[in-house]
Amino acid sequence: MTGVTLPTDLAPVSATTRVVVCAPEEIGDVAAGVVATVAPDGVLGVATGSSPLALYAALIRRRTEGLATEGLRLFALDEYVGLPDDDPRSYAAYVRSVIAEPLGIPAAHVRVPSGSTAADAAAYERAIAEAGGVDLQIVGIGRNGHIGFNEPGSDADTRTRVVTLDESTRRANAEHFDGDLARVPTHAMTQGVATILAARRIVLVASGAAKAAALRSALLGPVTADNPASFLQRHPDVTVVADPDALREDR
Repeated sequence: MTGVTLPTDLAPVSATTRVVVCAPEEIGDVAAGVVATVAPDGVLGVATGSSPLALYAALIRRRTEGLATEGLRLFALDEYVGLPDDDPRSYAAYVRSVIAEPLGIPAAHVRVPSGSTAADAAAYERAIAEAGGVDLQIVGIGRNGHIGFNEPGSDADTRTRVVTLDESTRRANAEHFDGDLARVPTHAMTQGVATILAARRIVLVASGAAKAAALRSALLGPVTADNPASFLQRHPDVTVVADPDALREDR
């Protein structure tokens, strides 16, 4: 890892949160080194979107070098309501094509939230519990501090449920819908904050100045539903892997 120094007010953040600052091109490999510890047969919570792409690419490289990943079991953080799982913009399609298939993980070991009812949400919670819980959860952070699709206002005790997506979140995701905000789903099913915090370990990946205000508030600010990522301060084992821009003090 190149010599990138940690801002002094983040060293250390707390006894239970480790912050690793590295060059943008190193984030994926550094985070993958943490995630690889749950192989060959652990339960891995997977985030979607652009933030963890380099992490998954690094895991795939490690598989070609001998890391056994076929026995991993995957639970996705969230899914849009109303998109079929074969829609290329769905997170089911993302998990299948970006993570599971390249890592040799069979479809029977992959779960993604689906449906739109309380019963569907409860079934997902049961599936996680029946798997023995999540050994390591990967998360990103939204510009408004969301984790999963837990938008500002999400309380610490929330569980898997259907949520209304914030307009800022929909605008950020419009690029995947040909830039047309009207085509971006308005609702999603997401693991709740309490569901995420139940994982034994959490790895958060972040890059770019656009995430800096939310990330620094999550790490150093008050624990509040206004920034759902701040609830990670209550978790006993969190590793944050970020580049210098994502940790800038002037954002």
